[in-house]
Amino acid sequence: MTALLTSIVNHPRTERIVMILIIINAITLGLETSKSVMADYGPALMLLDKVILGIFVAELLARIIVKRAAFFRDPWSLFDLFVVGIALVPTSESLSVLRALRVLRALRLITVVPSLRKVVAGLIGALPGMGSIGLLLVLVYYVFAVMGTKLFGETNPELFGSIGTTAYTLFQSMTFDDWSNGIVKPLYEKGHSWGWVFVILFMVLSAFMVLNLFIGVVVTALDEVTASEAPKLTHPAHSNEDVVAELKAMRAEIAALRSEMAKR
Repeated sequence: MTALLTSIVNHPRTERIVMILIIINAITLGLETSKSVMADYGPALMLLDKVILGIFVAELLARIIVKRAAFFRDPWSLFDLFVVGIALVPTSESLSVLRALRVLRALRLITVVPSLRKVVAGLIGALPGMGSIGLLLVLVYYVFAVMGTKLFGETNPELFGSIGTTAYTLFQSMTFDDWSNGIVKPLYEKGHSWGWVFVILFMVLSAFMVLNLFIGVVVTALDEVTASEAPKLTHPAHSNEDVVAELKAMRAEIAALRSEMAKR
């Protein structure tokens, strides 16, 4: 029985079927948000959702039986167990948020598709470096928020009246959301003709420099993951030994052929 389950779990076709079911389930969960679709096909969609959920549960149970303790040591397997387990928790009016969390089952594509799993592994590996860069961004943010509040708070209280308001204004400029008409021009109209220098300097430091460091850290982490998963070359010493062994075998075969021909 275990051998049969092992062959089923490890079969490539099983992985493809699970991937297709995840995509179908994600589509049905999206259709459930439409009142018109639910009015016409609600019972069918709910039945399909329960059938797919049952298949997911059976697939997880099969993997637990096959891998046993190794299943619970694998982070990706635990992620699948968590995502599927949410759908098994009874929901009520007070726990209605759990119904919305059913869509997390679509994230199982990450564990099924190797390229997605590699990207997520790279993002996780980049977290330590991203934390340092995030701290730098917070520091730049705080310095400019204090400066902006002190420089423009009295004349432009709607944009720079407090540190919180200034931080929101800086976030608007960092995302390039109407920074010219919404921030620079009001400063210019209130007598701060040089206010554009403050805004553009913050945009250069935050958006162009610090945020690009995030991208660099993530790319580096992805390269490291790709390099670690690349097939390792055979050690040169081992390859030379194999060649020598094959040459000796060929010489022995040639010597045997010569002896047979001499006898004839």
